[in-house]
Amino acid sequence: MTVNNRKFFQQIRILDPLSGIDEVTNLFLDQGVITEIGDHNISDDGQIEVIDGTNLILAPALVDLYSRSGEPGYEERETLKSLMEASQDGGFSRLGILPNTNPVIDNPSMVTWIKEKTSHSNTKFYLWGGLTKDLEGVTIAELAQLAQAGVIGFTDNRPHHNLQLVRKLLEYAQPLNLPVALVPTNIQLRGNGVIRESSTSIRLGLVGNPEVAEAVGIASILEIVFLTKTPVHLMRISTARGVELIKQAKENNLPVTASVNWHHLLLNTETIASYNPNLRFEPPLGTEIDRLALIQSLKDNIIDAIAVDHTPYTYEEKTVAFAQTPTGAIGLELILPLLWENLVATGVLSPLELWRSLSVNPLKCLNQKPINLQIGQSAELVLFSPQQSWQVTSSQLKSLSSNTYWLDKEIKGKVVLIINN
Repeated sequence: MTVNNRKFFQQIRILDPLSGIDEVTNLFLDQGVITEIGDHNISDDGQIEVIDGTNLILAPALVDLYSRSGEPGYEERETLKSLMEASQDGGFSRLGILPNTNPVIDNPSMVTWIKEKTSHSNTKFYLWGGLTKDLEGVTIAELAQLAQAGVIGFTDNRPHHNLQLVRKLLEYAQPLNLPVALVPTNIQLRGNGVIRESSTSIRLGLVGNPEVAEAVGIASILEIVFLTKTPVHLMRISTARGVELIKQAKENNLPVTASVNWHHLLLNTETIASYNPNLRFEPPLGTEIDRLALIQSLKDNIIDAIAVDHTPYTYEEKTVAFAQTPTGAIGLELILPLLWENLVATGVLSPLELWRSLSVNPLKCLNQKPINLQIGQSAELVLFSPQQSWQVTSSQLKSLSSNTYWLDKEIKGKVVLIINN
C-alpha cells in the first residue's frame, strides 16, 4: 500500500540489519517519510494512526533475487498482478523476475512491455534478461541492448553444458557491469537425477543426483570467472561442498556472490519419503549435513542471500509422479513466517542474520543501494507478527498457484502490512 498519512508505531521492535539495530522503541511516519525514531512520544492531533507495537516487528521490506512470473504465456499459473499481490502479502517490496516467460525476456521489446505492464505496481520488479536467445541454443542475446532497456542482470536460469559458450557470455557481459546469474550444475554428472544421491535415494527407488555435479559446476564457473573477472552470481547452492568452494573463491577475491533456495534451509532429502511432488527441486534437497552447512554459510556471509525462487505451477501440472513433476514451488507468502518459526524462534539464526539475507544482501548481489531505516528516508518497511497463526490454503494465498509442501498446514507468522512510499 502507498502511505499518504501519519502513523505512530508505539513500542515496537525495530530490526535494521544495516545498522545492527534490534530494539523496542517508537517510530513515526509522516506522509510516508520516517521523521522520528526513539522513545519520545508524538502529540496526537487526532489525525495520527497509533499502532500498538506489542509482539510486532517493523523492519526494511524484503527483496527477492529471482522468481518466476506466469505472465506472459502461462497466466493460469501466475499473472503479474497476482505476483505483485503475493509479494506484498509476503512482505516483499522488490522482486526479480526470471526471463522464463513466453515469449522469453531476451529482447528490449519484452523488457519494455513488462515495465509498462507493472509501472503502477506497488512492488518494484527487477527484470533479468536472457543470456541466450529463447533460453536455448548457442545464440547470445543482445546483451548491450537489454542492459540499455533496463534489465537488472542476465541469466538463462538453467545449467550450460557448453563451457566455451559460458566463457563467451562472461566476456561479452564484462563491460556492462551487470550481474550474471548462473546455475552451477554439470549436466553430464547430474544425469536424470531427481533426488540427492545417497542411501535415501536408493531406499526410495529414485535416480540420484550426485553432490559432485554441483561441485564440478561451481569449480568450472569459478575458473572462467578467474579468467574474465566478470561478476557472477551463483544460484541455488545446495551442498556443503559447494559452500567450501565459494568460500575459497571469496578468499581469493573473485567477484562472486551466491544464494540458496529457502527450502534447502528447512528440509532435507529424508522429507522426500512422502513423495510429495512439491518437494521436487533442481538442485534437489540435500542431506542434513548440507542443510546445516548452508545455514552456517549464511551466518558466515559465504552465501550472501536467501532466494524465494517462487515457481508457480497448476494443480494438474504438479499432480504427477515425483520423478515426472516439474521442479519448484511457490514461496513468497511463506518464506518469512517459516524461516522465522523454524530458524529464528529456535535460535539457529538471529533476527538480524535472517533479515540481512532477505533484504540487505539481495540488493548487494544486484548492485543496488540498501533500504535504509533512518530519519528522513522514504518508508519501505514491513510490519510482521511472528506470533500470528494461519492455515495455508488456496483461498488464503494471493498466488494463483498453491504448489507448496505446506499446503493445508498451520504455520506461525504473518505479514500485517507493507509500507512502500
